[in-house]
Amino acid sequence: MNGMDKQTLVDQLREQLSTTARAALTSRDAAAMEAREGATPDEKREDARAAHQLGTLGKAQQRRAQEAIAAADALAAFRPAALQGTARIQLGAIVEIEDDERGEGRTFFLAPVGAGMTLTGPGGDGHLSVVTPVSPIGKAVIGKKTGDVIDVTVDGELREWQITYVE
Repeated sequence: MNGMDKQTLVDQLREQLSTTARAALTSRDAAAMEAREGATPDEKREDARAAHQLGTLGKAQQRRAQEAIAAADALAAFRPAALQGTARIQLGAIVEIEDDERGEGRTFFLAPVGAGMTLTGPGGDGHLSVVTPVSPIGKAVIGKKTGDVIDVTVDGELREWQITYVE
């Protein structure tokens, strides 16, 4: 991996968050319509619980949309800096870590928002997970550099990962 265009990753992440917001708003609108028009007034009185559930679902989708919009907005001014391979890891870094014991590795993009989303490398080459600084892995790598070893608990099990690449 060499010289990845980080702004392309930020743009992908903003687009995914915008898509999430649009989907949530569509679901919210569908729930509201179903609550309004999905049954006769008598049926609604008989099944007030269903109407309440649809209302709760609509509110949850509204919150989901607001969170995704706020996250996308937070990325508007985010311009990740290019880092040398010997640099300390900071927000905006692309990081590769490996667990030699298990023969597993992963590459991630350390971003302010978008935890758990997957981005595609340039030209469709590979995938990167989005990790935020508040996640266990994000907390562990901030300030570290290539060659450092971090300990992170994953699914209740302590794992040792070596940082093999930073950009």
